[in-house]
Amino acid sequence: MVILKSKYEIEAIRKACQVVAECHRTIAPLIKPGITTNEIDRIFEDIMMKHGAKPYQKGYKGYPYATCASTNDVIAHGFPSNKPLEVGDIVTIDTVAELDGWLGDSAWSYAVGDISPMAKKLIRVTKECLDLGIAQAQPGNRLGDVTSAIQRHAESQGFGVVRDLLAHGIGRDLHEEPTYMHVGKPGKGLRIKEGMVFTIEPMITEGTYFMTIDPDGWTARTKDNKLAAQYEHTIAITSEGPQILTMQ
Repeated sequence: MVILKSKYEIEAIRKACQVVAECHRTIAPLIKPGITTNEIDRIFEDIMMKHGAKPYQKGYKGYPYATCASTNDVIAHGFPSNKPLEVGDIVTIDTVAELDGWLGDSAWSYAVGDISPMAKKLIRVTKECLDLGIAQAQPGNRLGDVTSAIQRHAESQGFGVVRDLLAHGIGRDLHEEPTYMHVGKPGKGLRIKEGMVFTIEPMITEGTYFMTIDPDGWTARTKDNKLAAQYEHTIAITSEGPQILTMQ
């Protein structure tokens, strides 16, 4: 069941989302060759604590970190590590903040130094997919309008769209309804209504959209070991259209 949120509840979610946005604003200029994803993880947790929030992911189903740090062929849920990032890497940092019982969720892909033309294109197209999806998240539209816009753009550029990891509603729980893939057909799927709060988080791959899971039980990796990128916002549906709650 989709839980529609009141204006008051949306504002409470926005406060949690803005903590996440500050994390990304802070880390963006710091992602350079030599920094480790463990350092990034600590910075995110410190920012959350400064705002009276906490990293919701830490301890969620046993996950041990405040962030997911997914590098190169890792699609999502990568563990932070002490390995320094290198020139040419791309890294996606995904985190969820809990503030006063409400959650905010956002992921961003970052270039580490000078990256390849393919990596630049992948990052650009993935962000464009997010923007196109958000533009379709209008009251009265259907989720298929969102997902088909994402799929059409990614595939027109020669990229794959991950099917096995889902976007989701969010509020007091991390994974509320609706849950959905980022592929679909226009005019199909759940009707988008005012008061819905959910993520749009396309995971786009250089090659195949098929994935594998590492022995740690979390790290999702492209099956062909080619690059992956992800951008994610938490949005609220209002009478004026979608509002990006995690806007940086």
